[in-house]
Amino acid sequence: MRRFPSDLPRTAARRTLLAVLGAGALSTQWLSAEATDATGLDDPDKKDLAMRLVSSAENSSLDWQAQYAYIEDIGDGRGYTAGIIGFCSGTSDMLALIELYTRRVPDNPLAPYLPALRAVDGTDSHDGLDPGFPSAWRKAAQTSAFRQAQGDERDRGYFDPAVACAKQDGLGTLGQFVYYDAMVMHGPGTDALSFGGIRCRAREDADTPADGGGETAYLHAFLDARVWAMKQEAAHSDVSRVETAQRVFLEQGNLDLDTPLKWKVYGDSYEID
Repeated sequence: MRRFPSDLPRTAARRTLLAVLGAGALSTQWLSAEATDATGLDDPDKKDLAMRLVSSAENSSLDWQAQYAYIEDIGDGRGYTAGIIGFCSGTSDMLALIELYTRRVPDNPLAPYLPALRAVDGTDSHDGLDPGFPSAWRKAAQTSAFRQAQGDERDRGYFDPAVACAKQDGLGTLGQFVYYDAMVMHGPGTDALSFGGIRCRAREDADTPADGGGETAYLHAFLDARVWAMKQEAAHSDVSRVETAQRVFLEQGNLDLDTPLKWKVYGDSYEID
């Protein structure tokens, strides 16, 4: 589901985001001081909760660990969507994942598709992938090595930078999740429809807690900015992921994202006790 500008490779998009956030925001020293502590979304139970919330939107299921083998083209212009956070063949993150997996396990079912993945990156094309790629993905997903690679690439590309940025902005657990879910869907780029652009739009309307603003007011501004971005794309025009889930938690004052939680996504109801 993630959005990356077609002319900006995934690694370049992330470098640009780092520049916008400030060189010190995600430095190794900063991460070692903050992200390794079991606080906020870093807490294993909270991280599992975050994955279940994302899975409710991405897969209509709370069982996120059942999604390693998931793969389909959902018709959103991003080619194949697959795995625990919806890595896409058209947005570079699926390519990065399989390159990582192949470095670790050179003789794997997906390695032969790397040339095709490089060729279709930035498009919705299946050239060189059909008909065998989905079966190869499901076969690879039976191995612990590929499941580990999915988790590691999720953390490197999305979870860790989202949580680090949220902490820099002075946000608690709910805010960290709000950032993470936005980065999963929109990608870590800096154009108006990516995470960096959404964050900049929100900061034009409200100060972050780190800048002296109120956490609730800022998160409402961020969600408003995200809703605007979602409505610019037909594939994201249903904003219930924000309005009947994250906004509900925020209006309840649940800044620590404590259970029990009740929410709806795309009209389906979910509950975690």
